[in-house]
Amino acid sequence: MSETHARPACSVRPATPSDEAALAELDRSTWSTLHAVMPRPQPPYEPFFDDRHTPGDFLVAEVRDAAGGPGLAGYVRVVPPTPLACNAHVRQIQGLVVAGWARGRGVARTLLRAACAAARDDGANRMTLRVLGHNAPARALYASEGFVVEGVLPGEFFLDGRYVDDVMMGRPLAP
Repeated sequence: MSETHARPACSVRPATPSDEAALAELDRSTWSTLHAVMPRPQPPYEPFFDDRHTPGDFLVAEVRDAAGGPGLAGYVRVVPPTPLACNAHVRQIQGLVVAGWARGRGVARTLLRAACAAARDDGANRMTLRVLGHNAPARALYASEGFVVEGVLPGEFFLDGRYVDDVMMGRPLAP
């Protein structure tokens, strides 16, 4: 690759409380019915981190900008799907967001791989997620990383004047 076409390095780290404002802004700026079922956020905004969404649930991607500094490029939220002991071997992706300027640079794939590795390191042996049926780019990414469709709830959501399927996908986390 030539220097002008080389992808900047993407690093992933756990979120910290100091990321809250940047993550909240990223979340608001990328809101779309392509992936969101909740209404568009309106002021006054709810806190990004709360009792159910702690910094420990998030991995953050940073991409070095032209000046060499890190730019917050995206995040993934990974949590146990339930509090049940019989379900403790599973982790679920409940949000994968990439900044518009960082799309097409491998950030989502890097976050997805980091999420699976972190879940595996935490003792999980399975990863699941839900994706809207009309979100073809996300579904293609997940499929390319080994996720398979395990169920579909047809017409589960009504977004932008049409019914949209809720697609459940999963994969094993074997090394």
